[in-house]
Amino acid sequence: MKYCSDCGQSIVVQVPEGDHRERYVCAACDVVHYQNPNMVVGTIPLHHDEQGQPKILLAKRGIEPRLGYWTLPAGFLENGETSSEGAVRETLEETCAVVENVAMYRVLNVARTNQIHIFFRADLPLADFTTTPESTEVELFAFEDIPWRQLAFPTVHKTLEDFIDEYHQGQFTAAMFDIDHHSWKVLDI
Repeated sequence: MKYCSDCGQSIVVQVPEGDHRERYVCAACDVVHYQNPNMVVGTIPLHHDEQGQPKILLAKRGIEPRLGYWTLPAGFLENGETSSEGAVRETLEETCAVVENVAMYRVLNVARTNQIHIFFRADLPLADFTTTPESTEVELFAFEDIPWRQLAFPTVHKTLEDFIDEYHQGQFTAAMFDIDHHSWKVLDI
């Protein structure tokens, strides 16, 4: 940040009075421009096929970062929407799928990238979905067919791993984790 969005004057980096962190501060009007983490919200769309077998809807990314890798439908939360509204919207935008019965499942703190990822369990009653400008492929995967080595992000890997384990146990538990990118590796194809 170089210029104040309030008055257009130059910005300096300093610790404001009463604060303990360096912030972007306007040299002219003293407005403090805080920078806070971005929220990424998405769903784990679960569909049961005609035989009652569970399948999860994944999208192959059509945009960077991690273009060409599989992910759960997710994206940045917009101002004016709740986290669950954003997750439902992102699912629709990336897969054209309509989900129901949305319930908070995982909160993953990714401090290194200044992000918090929130995934919601969601029912996908109809196997009705398609590609969008954000996804080159959209597919339902049986648990044993998930392309683990082609998943885009550590948060998606962790969320799917936990979800499948808890699905088999018959009970879901909402939980929060810190993701350390030094210990979590995204596996390439």
